[in-house]
Amino acid sequence: MKVLISGGFSGPYRRLVPDFERTAGIGVETGSGSSQGDGPQTIAAQLARGVPADVVILSREGLAELAAAGRIVQGSDVDLARTPIGVAVRAGAVKPAVDSVDAFIDVVVRAKTVAIPASTSGIFLRDVILARLGIASRVRLKTCPRGAGAAASVAEGAADLALLPVSEILSAPGVELAGVLAEEIQLNQVFAAAITTGATDVDAGRRLIAFLCSAAAAPVIRSGGMEAVAGEAQTGDI
Repeated sequence: MKVLISGGFSGPYRRLVPDFERTAGIGVETGSGSSQGDGPQTIAAQLARGVPADVVILSREGLAELAAAGRIVQGSDVDLARTPIGVAVRAGAVKPAVDSVDAFIDVVVRAKTVAIPASTSGIFLRDVILARLGIASRVRLKTCPRGAGAAASVAEGAADLALLPVSEILSAPGVELAGVLAEEIQLNQVFAAAITTGATDVDAGRRLIAFLCSAAAAPVIRSGGMEAVAGEAQTGDI
C-alpha cells in the first residue's frame, strides 16, 4: 500500500510503520509532501497529477482542502494526534524565553532571520499571528517548503530560529526545542488520516489507520511530541 504524509506526524509514523508491516503482513511505501501551500510537492498537488496513494496523513487544514477537491473518501477521515507550534534553536544555543506573547515578540523581532515552513503552521504564523501582533514588517522571515527545511536552516546557521510543529523539531537533527508559543498565539495543530478516492487497497489503508489509532501507538505518539487524539469526536468514522 502507498501513503503520502506531511512532516508533522512523520516522527511517530516512521517508528510505528515497521510494527504495522510485521504484524499485519502488509508492505508500506511512503512518500512525503506538505499539508498546504502552493508548491508542486504539496500532497494536494501530487494527488492532482496522479501520484498514487491509498492513505494520506496531513494537517486537518490540508485535509479539508483535499475533501473539498473530492480527493478523499467521505467519512474515512480520522484525527490521529495534535502538536503545538514550538521554537527551534541550534543545538547547544541559548534557549530564549518564548512562553508569553511579549517574549515571543521580543525574540522574533530581535532575530536576524526566522525560518518557517510554507505549510499550515507557517501560513498561520505569517498571515494571522504576525499581522495580529502588528510586527509582520519587523520580522525577517525565511520561508522553506517544508518544516524539515526550516529546522535545517537553523541547524546550518542560516536562521537564528525556526517556528514549526513541536513534533518536527524533536525529530530534526541539529536543533533543540526552546519552548512552545503562548496559547493566545498558538495553533494546536491536528494531524489526520484518510483514504483517498484513488486508493487501490482500501482494506490495507483502513487497517493502517486503525493501527495508528490504537492504544499501542499512543506511547510512541507521545514520545514524538504529540498528543494522541484518536477516540475523540471525529468528522468521519472508519
